[in-house]
Amino acid sequence: MIFLDALDVSMVGVALPAIQHDLGLSTSSLQWVVSGYVLGYGGLLLLGGRTADLLGRRRVFLAALGVFAVASLLGGVVDDGGLLIAARFVKGVAAAFTAPAALSIITTTFPEGPVRNKALSIFTACGASGYSLGLVLSGLLTEIGWRWTLLMPVPVAIAALVAALKVLPRGAEERAEGGHDLLGAVLITASMLLLVFTVVQAPEAGWASVRTIGSLVAVAVLLGAFVLAELRMRHPLVRLGILRSGHIVRANLGLVILMGSYVAFQFVAMQYFQNLLHWSALGTALAFLPAGLLVALTSTKMGDFADRFGTGRLIVVGAAALAGGYAIFLGIDSTPSLAGMVIPGMLLLGVAFALSFPSLNIQATNGVDDDEQGLASGLLNTSGQVGGAIVLAVVTAVLTAGGDGGGTPSIASMRAAIVVSLVLALAGLAIAATGLRGRRGAAAVPGPAHEPVTVGVAGAAVPAAGAGRREDVVEAGLDR
Repeated sequence: MIFLDALDVSMVGVALPAIQHDLGLSTSSLQWVVSGYVLGYGGLLLLGGRTADLLGRRRVFLAALGVFAVASLLGGVVDDGGLLIAARFVKGVAAAFTAPAALSIITTTFPEGPVRNKALSIFTACGASGYSLGLVLSGLLTEIGWRWTLLMPVPVAIAALVAALKVLPRGAEERAEGGHDLLGAVLITASMLLLVFTVVQAPEAGWASVRTIGSLVAVAVLLGAFVLAELRMRHPLVRLGILRSGHIVRANLGLVILMGSYVAFQFVAMQYFQNLLHWSALGTALAFLPAGLLVALTSTKMGDFADRFGTGRLIVVGAAALAGGYAIFLGIDSTPSLAGMVIPGMLLLGVAFALSFPSLNIQATNGVDDDEQGLASGLLNTSGQVGGAIVLAVVTAVLTAGGDGGGTPSIASMRAAIVVSLVLALAGLAIAATGLRGRRGAAAVPGPAHEPVTVGVAGAAVPAAGAGRREDVVEAGLDR
């Protein structure tokens, strides 16, 4: 599923300028082609993860993958911008159920430690391969017609569905106890949709207008209602106690920043290369290819790196590389240097993803009981997708500020938008660094003498299954 998701994201990104031109979309409307998918995905990921735990991971994965294929087909044939955004939203909803089911199948199939780390690094490599292949294919297909970039995931999804029917273990059908929290799902989705809509419309309405302030207050009320609902629900969408663990919180914040800053950067860069520099779709795709190839070639080794150096150190280095990549792109002008800006900047972004993404996945799911792996996976994916939607909305507001949003943004506004990604990356570096404080001498945390222990990431000893909630116990060893 991560291959398919990455394939879709990279293909649509390259096709955005062509979609904008053909359907007559403004810059602010165009971002909803991305945000529609991201919000459907991020808004319902928590419900998708919980559903996978309750109804069976294999069953949920297969059903949602079928919907994903149908929505992909519809998105490729519609002629209206609103219908395209709606199809993208439905597609995102389907992905919200497939992604946590896929990740939780991996984390419940493989035990914590080197074996799971290896499996997660391969999982990441699939995503990087999908992204890299999507860039090349989208460049070629967009030259023929942008619709082909939206239709390409259809046969891939069908092939994945057929393969999943044969290879997914029936053991993935094991279910947790409890019920659905539909109220929580409605509240969190509504709050995210309203937040993104408010940020996108704020330049037009005015940041200090009654409409903008009223909408932000409504977002705060919805989020507060969500927290209250989760505290009172017998079977909450999010067991808030899982957020007591520092490494889980840092992992989720890290993915908010990684995905949020990069989705926004990609949106800016696509318009810079194609609309301002007038590069071809294929040329634009090839500019992004170094980052994707670097991740694809190194991801399978990241599990070994995590075992040797600890996820915390890898995330810190990845965050520094992310900031460095954005800093290089602050030099954008009308005659960019491939050797001096584009290639080194993209390579640094590739290093950032290669180190950070698998490490964040490991941190976010280690120390969590099997019956909550869907929740942990959904929470992590939600962080990435919602972060992408919100930061993209902010960057779109920066791009369209002072204009009508219908033309090509200026170099100055693009540079200001990249600053947003850079500031976020620096914040991510600071957050990641807090995980290393006091960890250099941290020892493994043994359980009581009568409890068997297993070895987790970086040598942290954790209680064997059945010893209670484990996310608090592994904290000492994860960041070393």
